Amino acid sequence: MFDIPRSSFYERVNREESHRERENRRILKKIERIWESSGRVYGAPKIHAILVTQENEDCSLKRVQKLMHKQGIRSITQKKWRPHRSADPVPDDWVNLLNQDFSTTGLNQIWVTDITYIWTGKDEWSYLSTILDLYSRKAIWSFSRQMTVDLVLDTLTKATQRYGAAEGLILHSDLGSQYTSEAYESALEKQGIRHSFSRKGSPHDNAVIESFHSIVKKEEVYQKNYPDFDTAYRELFQYIEAFYNRKRIHSALGNRTPLAIEQGYLDQAVI
Repeated sequence: MFDIPRSSFYERVNREESHRERENRRILKKIERIWESSGRVYGAPKIHAILVTQENEDCSLKRVQKLMHKQGIRSITQKKWRPHRSADPVPDDWVNLLNQDFSTTGLNQIWVTDITYIWTGKDEWSYLSTILDLYSRKAIWSFSRQMTVDLVLDTLTKATQRYGAAEGLILHSDLGSQYTSEAYESALEKQGIRHSFSRKGSPHDNAVIESFHSIVKKEEVYQKNYPDFDTAYRELFQYIEAFYNRKRIHSALGNRTPLAIEQGYLDQAVI
């Protein structure tokens, strides 16, 4: 009936599960649990890192990739936007103090900031303003129906109230009108914060915050359909505060969370 030799059929039916197959089945259960607990956003590298560091599994990244592929498990992906440069001149005092060097040795040395658009159904476009500390990658954010100077000032106020403004602190932004406004420059000057600007048409100059907003949209915004502003705010709060800052591991942080990096630095400072 199966068009194969009788001996092959019974060999297949009676064959016992190999040690390797039992291991794969056990590891796959852990992979599925980690993937589900991440909101189905983790890919093979992050899942492998958790298996090795938290689950004490001795397995290779390639093995994890094969098991995920076989089970149809994959991270959320989104086509990347390719930037186009503009050669328009900018004022001489709008300088790029970072020059794409995002390295830091502690908290409150460099903050990066930007605004992104989010569709909120009946309330149409709303705007997420974020400041990231480059050392911890922890997000301080504000959400508004309008893309005004008040939005970015509110985010700045939250950041300075949370961390203060350390001597020599640099805040890097693009050349958006909110960030080049007199009100924003005055607020930075009062806090003693130096302002650094991306070159026009060069999002790579602010790659870390661009990457953050891309992650928020890929893992949260594009997976939901917000009916209104209030719903979007609640969902973003849950993602950024409960998941991104506290639970989501980052390869750039040695597969630790922003909160763990921040707390570890503060504990050392106390000692």
